[in-house]
Amino acid sequence: MKLKIDRAGRIVLPKPTRDRLGLRAGTDLELVEGPDGVTLRPIHRRSSLVRKGRFLIHTGVLPAGCDVLKAIEDDREQRLKTLARQ
Repeated sequence: MKLKIDRAGRIVLPKPTRDRLGLRAGTDLELVEGPDGVTLRPIHRRSSLVRKGRFLIHTGVLPAGCDVLKAIEDDREQRLKTLARQ
């Protein structure tokens, strides 16, 4: 896949690639330099969700301006799309 770097040094990952890899706005990436170029990898953090009985409980700190209800709705929509493709 061919990408271009803009004047500010940014690249845009195509939406199908972001969706396939589960990359969303705010995802932290690690840049690794090697002899063949650069590699971008998501930085996996320990989940702030813990299971209590049948429920997942958020134990972390929510980012400023986070809309929990919208995040839940977005996640449900994504799961429905994934299930519809199977």
